[in-house]
Amino acid sequence: MKTKKLTVGQATIEFLKNQYVERDGHQQKFFAGCFGILGHGNVAGIGQALHQNTDFPFYVARNEQAMVHTAAAYAKVKNRLQTFVCTTSIGPGATNMITGAAAATINRIPVLLIPGDIFATRQVAPVLQQLESNLTQDISVNDCFKPVSKYWDRINRPEQLITALPEIMRVLTSPAETGAVTLCIPQDVQAESFDFPVELFKKRVWNISRNMPDQNILSKAIAMINESKKPLIVSGGGTIYSGATKTLKSFVNRTGIPVVETFAGKGSLNYDEPQNLGAAGVTGTPGAIEIANDADLVIGIGTRYSDFTTISKSAFQNPNVKFININVTEFDSFKHSALPLVGDAKSILEVIDARLSSFKVDKNYSDKIISFNKSWDQFVSEIYTEKNETPAFQGEVIGAVNSFSKPEDVVVCAAGSLPGDLHKLWRTQSPKGFHLEYGYSCMGYEIAGGLGAKMALPKSEIYVMIGDGSYLMMAQEIVTSIQEKQKITIVLLNNNGYSSIGSLSNSVGSDGFGTHYKYRNESTDQLDGDYLPTDFVLNAQSMGAHVIKTKNISEFNKALVAAKSIDHTTLIYIDVDRKKGVPGFTWWDVPIAEVSEKENVSESYKKYIENKKSQKYYL
Repeated sequence: MKTKKLTVGQATIEFLKNQYVERDGHQQKFFAGCFGILGHGNVAGIGQALHQNTDFPFYVARNEQAMVHTAAAYAKVKNRLQTFVCTTSIGPGATNMITGAAAATINRIPVLLIPGDIFATRQVAPVLQQLESNLTQDISVNDCFKPVSKYWDRINRPEQLITALPEIMRVLTSPAETGAVTLCIPQDVQAESFDFPVELFKKRVWNISRNMPDQNILSKAIAMINESKKPLIVSGGGTIYSGATKTLKSFVNRTGIPVVETFAGKGSLNYDEPQNLGAAGVTGTPGAIEIANDADLVIGIGTRYSDFTTISKSAFQNPNVKFININVTEFDSFKHSALPLVGDAKSILEVIDARLSSFKVDKNYSDKIISFNKSWDQFVSEIYTEKNETPAFQGEVIGAVNSFSKPEDVVVCAAGSLPGDLHKLWRTQSPKGFHLEYGYSCMGYEIAGGLGAKMALPKSEIYVMIGDGSYLMMAQEIVTSIQEKQKITIVLLNNNGYSSIGSLSNSVGSDGFGTHYKYRNESTDQLDGDYLPTDFVLNAQSMGAHVIKTKNISEFNKALVAAKSIDHTTLIYIDVDRKKGVPGFTWWDVPIAEVSEKENVSESYKKYIENKKSQKYYL
């Protein structure tokens, strides 16, 4: 057997750069390169390997969590068929990635994490930044990655790499099992050499298959749809990742079956498709909520049925409701005691469409769906054209960006009050135009995610919509966007605090406590003084961004035009009304104190108990 003498770091990079994926005859490299911050735990191992492998691009990040978000956003845009490696030193650099890993795994997005680790020899211990334990020497902070990784391994001997690397790829390229994969490599092992088999470094193509379910189960699903009177499709991210959007459009246009979209699934249909009822669940439209309430058959496509999608298990109230779940993941396909169609969404939909060639919903039901679609679009138009005094209204800011952007452009968001408003209001015109990280709803994802989206779609305009709270969590990747000449447009809406949680706090009777960015009041010893004088303009400018400060929606519209002509990252700043929001149409299960000295809390608790009566077990 031919061998090649390489360090573990060199062998790792040599292997990764030769991994490809293929779906539907299209082949591409799986890794677009590596993000990293180098330190004593990886600079002489993985870092040295990256230095000599100039055909495997290396990108310097400013924050370890952020670079995982960037990699995940890139992979999301690429339908999980391509991603990045992320490498860090030992210690805080490694643990900074844990939040990003959790977000990737929860959203079923592939990212490969290679944190440096302690010495395998244990001679140098405790090494700088090492966590010691009096119970075992076989532990480091990297063990914290285990619960948020889909695969986790530690390479204590060079030859272990030979069997570990293919396992990494098996998980990363699996539509059902993908998520964050963590490969911990002790810093001494990274630099050790070994005679690796040459075969390990040959080009390898991982086929992304379109699996199909058992034919008997598929026949039962066909029969269930044929027997239904008020079917409903809940379209999740799996519809888009599978490339099933055109198939879905054809199927629902012909049958009249209505569709509601999750956060990850928004864009499954264009907003003006007659069967599109828009946002599902807690942040849903009135039509989506009513149709879900009455549905006798719910067909879930690529959804994991989060509490937002199911209105905390109260969305589907028909006593005879049944479920069919189309999902590549067996775990998700069985949810709600559904008939599980485990497999690829596009392939399964194609078969269902062919075998239901004569099925159509009743005309009255179809007309009702179309009416809901039109009435909601009229509501959105009214929000978009509101004329508010300073400060602006968040809904009209969304409208300005949406109306100005092109179908190929992308809006990116993750946390705060913006995601719910975007879910309801954004008029999608392409499967990739709406990019929300809402599985983890991670504050700080937005700018890093916008960078990843831009790298995946270099010809599209990327609009990162972010509140002041998320901006202050993590804005550093503005610097990376400048360095890499990846222009994104950041729309910063300032409401002086955590507006979303402030509204939730008000709804549970707690008066927005702890959600305002205010000085501590010397007379009350509470955070109810004047607002803090944070200068977001100077902050963004200091990182290299061009900044346009606007006072009202008229100036904001002009800023959008100006921003498009600027060749580097631009931030548009606008103050928005904290108290005015887009209406919500249902409840969400957030437990409220059973006893309280405050009357508002007691009243909220009574409403909460009443709402909980609508929750169901789907058995």
